[in-house]
Amino acid sequence: MPSQKITFTGHSGDKLAAIIDMPTGTVNATAIFAHCFTCSKDIPAARRISQRLAAMGIAVLRFDFTGLGKSMGDFANTNFSTNVADLILAGQYLTDNMQPPSLLIGHSLGGAAVLRAAKDIPSVKAITTIGAPADPSHVTHNFGHALNEIADKGAAQVDLAGRPFTIRQSFVDDVNAQSLDACIGNLKRALLVLHSPIDDTVGIESAAQIFTAAKHPKSFVTLDNADHLLSNPADGEYAADVIAAWSDRYLDLPDQKPTPSAPEGIVRSTEVSPDGFLQDINAGPHHHVLADEPIAYGGTNLGLTPFGFLSAGLAACTSMTIRMYANRKKWPLENVAVDVTHDKIHAETCDDCETKTGKVDQFVRSITLTGDLDADQRARLLEIADKCPVHKTLESEINIQTKLA
Repeated sequence: MPSQKITFTGHSGDKLAAIIDMPTGTVNATAIFAHCFTCSKDIPAARRISQRLAAMGIAVLRFDFTGLGKSMGDFANTNFSTNVADLILAGQYLTDNMQPPSLLIGHSLGGAAVLRAAKDIPSVKAITTIGAPADPSHVTHNFGHALNEIADKGAAQVDLAGRPFTIRQSFVDDVNAQSLDACIGNLKRALLVLHSPIDDTVGIESAAQIFTAAKHPKSFVTLDNADHLLSNPADGEYAADVIAAWSDRYLDLPDQKPTPSAPEGIVRSTEVSPDGFLQDINAGPHHHVLADEPIAYGGTNLGLTPFGFLSAGLAACTSMTIRMYANRKKWPLENVAVDVTHDKIHAETCDDCETKTGKVDQFVRSITLTGDLDADQRARLLEIADKCPVHKTLESEINIQTKLA
């Protein structure tokens, strides 16, 4: 998916650096991703979640809060309230330049910020938090050893994740004054809470507090063995998949519109990263699967191989064709299962092949028919399997045209 680097004006008048992960094609909705305390918009989990949503037609704006990452301004002069103000201005940017945001995603303190900001972004229909604290003052545990110095001197320099930051007493006072229970109870939007039970930065009890305070519709999904930053790519992938499936239910995304030249719509494959082979496969905003290669071939084994998809198409089409025929005949077919294997065989060993040199592709189908069917009915359904349109396509002449978009 293409990404656009943009800037917008933050609460203090400074320019904030942002990236909008854009869909290839129609923008069905927009979203905002708010990063964790002292993090940036570029952490791997934020990138993957944004990519996954962009693949289903949702443009995602992820930005650096004032004084962080590539944004201008002085971090020492910011606090939780200014983060919320930056979020609201990000929503205004999308409203003015694309379309009003309908989804907010917040990670850690960014999760607390989206819960606070939601009431001031009326277009929002759904909110997701990842490892979010129920109490913003929880963030002070990151520099608890310096709280006395901050109180005595008004500010102190602390080391956070190997980087120096100046924390002022005004920041401490601001987070200590925050209470989210009322905001959560009055969200009036769908809420998804993602949290790891072994998160040692923000404990799982915060997720319980947020979930308990919220009214339905609300959902909680555990991130199992993930750390706070979702640093394992598999955890980021899982979170992205859950958020995408959940948000599809609440954002009213339009169906893909077929055209005469593409009666089944467009199937799009977009690589997740230049490192490896993982692909997002989307047919419109509602249908998504992953394609990959086995680990032995340099992939991560997170999805079907391309030949696996071919086999799946043949298997599904075969089963559907048999089912349609049996239903029309009113035969007692209870269930159909089709196993397909693919291999390349030497042409000279294939009695039915016109080609007699080199290798040819061979698909083997094993069809299981369950039900009180007689021998003639079973034989007829086996014949019908060969009428499957995908079967006919694979055996017929195929014209593939390729062009640069």
